[in-house]
Amino acid sequence: MVLNSIEKLIEKYDNGETTLKEEQQLKDYFSQETVPPHLEVYKSMFQYFLHTQEEQFTKDVPLKPRKTYTLYKWISVAAIAVLMFGIYTQVDVTPEQRTFASLTAEEKEAYVQTKELLGLLSSKLNQGTESIAMVSSNFDKGANNMSYLGDVSKTTSKILK
Repeated sequence: MVLNSIEKLIEKYDNGETTLKEEQQLKDYFSQETVPPHLEVYKSMFQYFLHTQEEQFTKDVPLKPRKTYTLYKWISVAAIAVLMFGIYTQVDVTPEQRTFASLTAEEKEAYVQTKELLGLLSSKLNQGTESIAMVSSNFDKGANNMSYLGDVSKTTSKILK
């Protein structure tokens, strides 16, 4: 009777379905001197688990405090301040206001062409987005079909057991 329950527990253990209490029962059983020959393989494994459960790390780990380089921090702050000041003094804060009517004929033509090209680019990007959405949905369907294949594989392995 005990052997049947141990074999059932081993099967549950192999499937990853045991509780901590059941695993402790297995460890206690395999810590005995006599174990049936067909279960000898598990004896060394469970004895190893019992042995490693008692181990503790006792070595001291020396921790060295980090050195802080405050000088480098202040140099980086000063460099950013100089960079921001340089950008501020070089950028014209109040640009001149221009209307479409004040543009020359050449500038108007360039504006219209640019607007058409950006519209064309936008439509092509939208088509690409639609294609990617279709590929993504097909990928999801394929992933779902693969999960069915996994279910079939589990079923056949249960049948073969």
